[in-house]
Amino acid sequence: MELPRGMKDFEAIENSNIEHVRNHFKKLSNLYGFSFMEPSVLESLSTLETKSGPAIRDEIYYFKDKGDREVALRFDFTMGLTRYATAQKSMKLPAKISAFGGVFRYDEPQKGRYRYFHQWDVEVYGKKTLESEAEIIELTSRLFDSLLLKDIVIDINHRNLVESYINKIFETTDSDKVADILRAIDKISKKSKNEILTEFTKKGYDTVKLEKILEFSQVKGTISEVEKIFDTAQLESWDELKQLFDSLENRGVSNVRINFGIVRGLDYYSGVVFEVFDKNSKLGALAGGGRYDTLTKAFGRDDIGATGVAGGVERIILTMQEQKIIPDILQNRVAVVYINEEMQKVAHSITSLLRLNNIPSDIDLAGRNLKKQMDNAGNARYSIIVGPQELENGNVVLHDMIDGKEGTISLEKLTEDPNFVLNLEKP
Repeated sequence: MELPRGMKDFEAIENSNIEHVRNHFKKLSNLYGFSFMEPSVLESLSTLETKSGPAIRDEIYYFKDKGDREVALRFDFTMGLTRYATAQKSMKLPAKISAFGGVFRYDEPQKGRYRYFHQWDVEVYGKKTLESEAEIIELTSRLFDSLLLKDIVIDINHRNLVESYINKIFETTDSDKVADILRAIDKISKKSKNEILTEFTKKGYDTVKLEKILEFSQVKGTISEVEKIFDTAQLESWDELKQLFDSLENRGVSNVRINFGIVRGLDYYSGVVFEVFDKNSKLGALAGGGRYDTLTKAFGRDDIGATGVAGGVERIILTMQEQKIIPDILQNRVAVVYINEEMQKVAHSITSLLRLNNIPSDIDLAGRNLKKQMDNAGNARYSIIVGPQELENGNVVLHDMIDGKEGTISLEKLTEDPNFVLNLEKP
């Protein structure tokens, strides 16, 4: 009775960490005016094949349902949200939509990603404008700020810029050849330069030209830094990138840079692309996105464009653990313990009272002795000890689980205002 490969159970601590990221994301997406929704977990297989074709089957979970229909589990939110948005003929534009939840991919399991994992996602649908890209990049930067992550950099590029440079160097506009060279660029972070040159030279590509492309993909820095080391006048869409960086500077977003090695997925993207990294981590991209107008066209909507971003929640949590900033998720809990069986009824009554006042409270249900009850109260801020001697005088014992101090408190006062008596607002 084992889980299928690549799947996992999410225990309490992991679930709390995911909820921590979710809460920050929902707060920010609301702050920025994004409507929060969850697209269907199950899609028609034909929907997920809209842009990538049958090849996508190798990367997803798909099957026939009882009606002999081909269906698949969502592998991201972009497809479902785009299906939804393009079907809304009367939807007010620009439409800003966000989502958070689990997705399924038939990838090789790796650190930071199982075959079922969580993503956050924001999308903007409407007229093409660089302010839409600036909006989602700003929100992305603020999300990592709100999670207290440090050394985060957002690497930005433009697909048209890269493709036009490939066209020039290889003197071709053949889409298959351009896609092949884009794959070579995309592999530079995973393989050595010599490995890539060997692989693509065997395919018949000129080694000198390949080296020039790989050198190009290593260019990164601020607008002014890139202009000093590269003749940007020859690059298409360079002015668009400059406008985007002007908008981001105006919005107070400073942790961005140009990186000509960022190309993203070959099927989606048609304009600005970007990825988010911790400069000191080897985990890979924490989030990525860009413009994908070709997808809305594939869904039959030539009149609207789209841009968006998605981030891997588990990978973000791993980065938070690396930076040692995982928050203390333990609540100010109260453990109610009892000296003997006769005190158990009163202890249960006190526990119910605390819970009615929204104070997280625990009580032993197995009738164990006091020592075992106290051992199990380790995650509590305080324990309330119900004993016959104190109860005879209308009191209970309040035990501080941090410093071990204790004293008697009035049961009547505890009943009247437990939040005030316990003073749980203080650490």
